[in-house]
Amino acid sequence: MSLTTAQLLLASASPRRSDLLKQMEVSFEVLAVDIDESRRGDESPLEYVSRLALGKAQAGFQRQDGQLPSLGADTVVVFAGQIFGKPRDQAHAEEMLMTLSGKVHSVFTAVAIDNGLDTALAVSETLVEFRTISQSECLIYWQTGEPKGKAGAYAIQGRGGVFVEKLEGSYSGVVGLPLAETEQLLNKFSVPLWNSSQK
Repeated sequence: MSLTTAQLLLASASPRRSDLLKQMEVSFEVLAVDIDESRRGDESPLEYVSRLALGKAQAGFQRQDGQLPSLGADTVVVFAGQIFGKPRDQAHAEEMLMTLSGKVHSVFTAVAIDNGLDTALAVSETLVEFRTISQSECLIYWQTGEPKGKAGAYAIQGRGGVFVEKLEGSYSGVVGLPLAETEQLLNKFSVPLWNSSQK
């Protein structure tokens, strides 16, 4: 992995997070990390998503060849205190979508940076209201392949956006990386933005 021109390490294989960093014209390299994402019994959704983001940032920093700041992030969908993760299968996806149908849920996205000397964390919470969704719509949506690997079984930036009636908070946070909070962290760690060399 060449880190000669990069100013940041993205400890995530998510193409959506890569796209959002490119939108900010940050010069970065990607290094996917694999950490234990099991939820501890006494963890709140906020504690859980924060721990995973920090864990990914720290794992990325430890695994790299150079000494770049490492950014980790994690997103969870929460309804009635229950975390809606990635669907196991079609039935699980349909169950989540029908539960969220016509209701308001929260999306927490935590973003963390570790540079080996210091760590910092920011979390965004966005309220998302779904319109009423039919069972047949859930089936059709599943068949597009989009719900697979998505928290809450939907992608707001894709076809799943048609389910969203109202949003209060960070749209980019729901996608996977809250831009305002991320910019603040990048500034704290002196990572340059709007770098014309990152295309």
